[in-house]
Amino acid sequence: MITEQIITLRKQLKSKLEPMRFEHSVSVSFTCTALAMRYGYDIQKAELAGLMHDCAKRDSELIRKCQKHGVALTEAEIKAPAVIHAKYGAYLAENKYGIQDPEIISAIACHTTGKPDMSTLDKILYIADYIEPRRDKADNLAFQDLDETMYEILKGTLEYLDKKGNTIDPMTLQAYEYFAEAMKQKKANMHI
Repeated sequence: MITEQIITLRKQLKSKLEPMRFEHSVSVSFTCTALAMRYGYDIQKAELAGLMHDCAKRDSELIRKCQKHGVALTEAEIKAPAVIHAKYGAYLAENKYGIQDPEIISAIACHTTGKPDMSTLDKILYIADYIEPRRDKADNLAFQDLDETMYEILKGTLEYLDKKGNTIDPMTLQAYEYFAEAMKQKKANMHI
């Protein structure tokens, strides 16, 4: 059933997204499946999350549409609207494209900012979006340790945003602090 849903949604997205955005979405979905295989996660759910993660990226009126549909936005998100497509994409995935799986909806919703205590699928999608081959940021670490990869990506993101003087979403900071603490605990446990 999910395979047919993926095929149908792929066709719908191809007609709605810009060609490069569609190719990025397909590439992320394949990267998600590779990571799912590595970590023993449901391959089709990972593929579907990857395919749908940018389904709202084509919309230029995200703030207005979020308000219209009751999608709550924080002040930080309004100041850094590049992250909003994740929340609105989760809304569209559920309400327009019929995806009812809460894990998939969660992964789409947090793929731009991360969050503390992410599920395996949340991490797979966040990382796949960052390392998919077209982005030229592939890193073998993703196939060795999801948490360490999250830490490294979040650390780099915060450094980049700070250097550019861009607004840092508090959720990204919370995610970084969560994974920094996880790495600290991991190192402490290795020395026991």
